[in-house]
Amino acid sequence: MVNLIRENKISKFLVSVKVSLQAYFDKLNLPEYTFFSIFAILTGAAAGIAAVLFHESIDFFKELFFGYSLSYFMIIGSEAVILIPVLGMLIQAIMIKSSPETAKQKGVYDVIKAVALKNGYIPFKTTIFHFLAPAICIGSGGTVGPEGPAAQIGGGVASKIGVLFGLTEERRRMFTTAGAGAAIAAVFNTPLGGVFFALEIILLNDFQSPTFSALILASVTASVISRIFLGNQPTFIFHHESFSDYNQLIYFLILGILAGFVSVLYIKYSDNLERFLKRKILAKYPQWIVMALVGGIVGLSGYFFSDIFGIGYDAINKILAQNLTWKIVLILFLLKFALVPLILHSGGFGGLFAPSLFMGATLGYLFAFFFNSYFDLGLDETLFVLVSMGALLGGINSIPISSIMIIFEMTRDYTIILPLMLSIIISTTIVQLIMKGSVHLKHLEQLGLKLRAGREINLLAHLKVKDIMTPDIVLIPGNSPLSKIVSKLIENKHTVFYVTNNNGEIIGQITERELRPIISEYETLRGMLIAQDIANPNVRFVHPDDTLDKVLNYFDMENVEEFPVVSAKNKTDILGTISRQAIIKAYNKETLKYNLAEGMARQLQIIDSNKETKVADGYSIIEKTALPEFVGKTLAQLKLRNKYGLEVLMIKKAKSQFSDETRILAPDPNYIINEGDSLVLFGSDEAIEKVKNL
Repeated sequence: MVNLIRENKISKFLVSVKVSLQAYFDKLNLPEYTFFSIFAILTGAAAGIAAVLFHESIDFFKELFFGYSLSYFMIIGSEAVILIPVLGMLIQAIMIKSSPETAKQKGVYDVIKAVALKNGYIPFKTTIFHFLAPAICIGSGGTVGPEGPAAQIGGGVASKIGVLFGLTEERRRMFTTAGAGAAIAAVFNTPLGGVFFALEIILLNDFQSPTFSALILASVTASVISRIFLGNQPTFIFHHESFSDYNQLIYFLILGILAGFVSVLYIKYSDNLERFLKRKILAKYPQWIVMALVGGIVGLSGYFFSDIFGIGYDAINKILAQNLTWKIVLILFLLKFALVPLILHSGGFGGLFAPSLFMGATLGYLFAFFFNSYFDLGLDETLFVLVSMGALLGGINSIPISSIMIIFEMTRDYTIILPLMLSIIISTTIVQLIMKGSVHLKHLEQLGLKLRAGREINLLAHLKVKDIMTPDIVLIPGNSPLSKIVSKLIENKHTVFYVTNNNGEIIGQITERELRPIISEYETLRGMLIAQDIANPNVRFVHPDDTLDKVLNYFDMENVEEFPVVSAKNKTDILGTISRQAIIKAYNKETLKYNLAEGMARQLQIIDSNKETKVADGYSIIEKTALPEFVGKTLAQLKLRNKYGLEVLMIKKAKSQFSDETRILAPDPNYIINEGDSLVLFGSDEAIEKVKNL
């Protein structure tokens, strides 16, 4: 009871803060661009501070585990260091057990999902959880990186600020992305690297000018914050001769090819290991036992080769300074290659950027050492280490531009750019060709998400044009004079007119784009031109049964705001139009359903039949046992949306003699209703009240 009262007080306080902030900024009445710039800088500052705190937390836990805790274990000898990663993995296992759903929402993929599906919303408890768990993992010797978690933390902080200021969903999406990129910029001290990271990974190359501006302002601000608190010392310390021998480009080409195949090998190993652990190991044994065993393997590896512990930047500096033998470097490469997926897929928390840089450094050193030893070529080993770091970073993570910018900003050497670009582009191209697309898109598809340009299109796959089209369309006969067209444009709310021939078939379209070039000569041309003279004949037709994801793809390819809808059998049967805005509204509605289904999955397990559950003002959820007339029909045949105005969120299959658990299924349009099935329905209170009485 005390906790509930405390939570209510906190909630009221946060609401009052939110209202006060919104009222204050409304009172200021700032110009749009000024507000946009201020908020981008605020986002960058918050993400930068969060990244600095995360960096300090890693150092704190490192001292806690390898300083304070190790002193207690030293009674069993130097072998005590093996127990430190075990302890760290056990703590993470406890965190997973206490918050299993929050634990699943980890890394960069959760930021991508938040931006694509939830308009940039990330629960703050998720941010806190994924602040602590990776810090514990890395601090206890886990050989993973801080970059993925940092991006999630930056995005989470930006999302929370967006909620407090009451930003629109589209702006929150933009600034959550900017926060993630800004955190990367702060971690690496590379502003442009953070910008292109956000564009290539979070937005999946969905470039928009306002977003780009926000990313730049936020990333630069975060980098400044990082330099103030962490200093301006470069992460990697090295010395190399400026690249000038262009005859050596052939070796950077070979290095890029090698890095590409190593990246593919790593990705395939990681994917196969993940499937093996999920199906064969974690399905049979408790996760804490598996994680403890993995921690023991990491500890044993670190006992013999301490450079494998943690992020690994110190080891990279040793390689750059050529303080390690080639045999040690080879062992470190193999250990990092094997251990990182083992930690992450068993349940550990961390990122993949630092391990990619580590493996790249070892690969580049071994490459140059081999050619120098056997062919006496005199290759600059330091230069090949730096270039290889970018090649593996780009290949494993499918981020060619980000990798180029990150390594370039770290080295601040313009002469490195040509071999760097060559190796990275070759490496990432090989990965794309063999993997048949972006690694991130492939992984998201495995999670059941199909994204394009930062949006989930599977949500639109079951909706058709006829569901949202409007019959409102402006048709103009082809022989209409110019004066009539201009009059219609002035009087009509539509911005697109469709020109028809004598058979009633659309032969072109007229927009302001077609009229603008001739408007200055209007007095001269108004008696000379007719509609079909100025109409653009390139018209894209869509049909009522086309899916919305297909039409969305058309909008991506063509710079128009609407398409005419015609019958698939007869082009003269003109049915109306469908607009880009209508598809966006349909997408937002489907996103709401997705979020309701995801967030209420557990509650739906216990909803009583015919019991109404409020989810928002005027909207409710109800579970309804399938009526006898529903049995044997598919959801598509039932047409519940058309008949009752209700959406099917889930299908609950009744317990059977083979199972004591109720199964919850996604609403597949082709699913055939069985006797005993229950439908979880969402809709307005009026529609819910009607279905109660059926």
